[in-house]
Amino acid sequence: MATLTSVVRLPQGRSVHPSILRAVAWVAAAGVVVKLAATAKEIAVAGVYGRSDAMDAFLAAALVPALLVNLISESMNQALVPTLVRVRELEGREPARQLLSNSMVCLSLLLGAVSVLMAISSRGLFPLIASHFPAAKQALAIQLFLGLLPMILVAGIASNCTTVLNTLDRFALPALAPVLIPLTIVAGVLTLGARLGIWAMVYSTLAGSLAHALLVVFLMNAHGYRLRLRWYGMTEATREVARQYAPLLLSSVVASGGLLVDQSMAAMLPAGSVAALAYGNRFVSVVLALFAGAVSTVLTPHFSRLIAVGDWPGCRQTVRHWIRLTTLVSVPVAVLLIAASRGLVSLAFQHGAFGPRDTAVVASVMAMYAVQIPFFVASRVFYRFIVAVRRTGLILYCGTINLLLDVVLNIVLMRWLGVAGIALATSLWTVSTFLFLWYWTWKLLPHPAAPSSAPNDPAETTSQSR
Repeated sequence: MATLTSVVRLPQGRSVHPSILRAVAWVAAAGVVVKLAATAKEIAVAGVYGRSDAMDAFLAAALVPALLVNLISESMNQALVPTLVRVRELEGREPARQLLSNSMVCLSLLLGAVSVLMAISSRGLFPLIASHFPAAKQALAIQLFLGLLPMILVAGIASNCTTVLNTLDRFALPALAPVLIPLTIVAGVLTLGARLGIWAMVYSTLAGSLAHALLVVFLMNAHGYRLRLRWYGMTEATREVARQYAPLLLSSVVASGGLLVDQSMAAMLPAGSVAALAYGNRFVSVVLALFAGAVSTVLTPHFSRLIAVGDWPGCRQTVRHWIRLTTLVSVPVAVLLIAASRGLVSLAFQHGAFGPRDTAVVASVMAMYAVQIPFFVASRVFYRFIVAVRRTGLILYCGTINLLLDVVLNIVLMRWLGVAGIALATSLWTVSTFLFLWYWTWKLLPHPAAPSSAPNDPAETTSQSR
């Protein structure tokens, strides 16, 4: 597969899109394998735990660690990639390695500090997350949460290493590595579930996360970037990442707050609603990961390189091409999932403790979640471009608007559709996100007649975009 570095430097007139498409296909193929394993995990977990109170408690406990990894680590990754690519392209590999080491030190300190803070505040946090859980169920959720806390540091480091591999045009193996997590959970639940109960989920989740992290660290080391925690001083590149990180972190806090809102409001509904929300999103999350995840993974370093050399026509062409392609593929998939929701839920989950009534509830949730697919996938193209040009404040504005919209829509729609109304509210604010990012992407792209430039400092790119 041709590297994206060579793609950026193709002679004028040759299309870059076949090379990008091949990279997307590798990521999507790996994603299929991971999601099949994740589906097998859900089937195994549903058969053992169903929509029990223990499963509700585990899902509530697992939500916060997953959110913290997304908030802290994924925000760092997005802030790091444009600068890391620019430094490596224009200054060489050693300055890039030093920047990576600095960012890894900061990331580890943040993840460790947040983990300690969450452990201290857990008894005050869970009455807010699951206010309508009975006392015993809340106590179990807190215990499970404390058991899952080490996953924050492990998963955060794994995420950072995966991002570095992507900037080196290594996509397939890093995308396949997370398969270790669901496979380990399946093995743990089936062998230890009867003996340990819901704690089998905790131990196997931790073991799978550690195996994943060790694999991507090995791959990163093999490609010349060792995992090291050494501080090289506050370089200009490190300052640049820090400036971009703050608004991205805040925007992630605001946007991810919608997930907490959804979980909290689902806990106000009849028992099992939190689990129904989680099960109903499984198939939709597969589609979003395969399409949006693959496109985002490959386009992020591509946009970063185009912007580093001032290739604005290339950016415009890439945005147009991938919006058309993602829409063409995702709309039929969304329609198919809505039509087949009941059959898919019945086939996947209706066995053991999961009965026909559960199928009816979860299928309606799944159909409402599926409405978002075309808008979410297309919006990822806009999102990655805006982050690459470092207008991250716009992402914060968008998240703030959508959090307020999510709360209002949840209140209105859950009274009408129950837990399915919460899923529909998520789809509607995804439409709002699409429209916001669409407007700003075309506003930031210079006019086609404007001359291209190759700024050494990406800040020049940002000022030109204004």
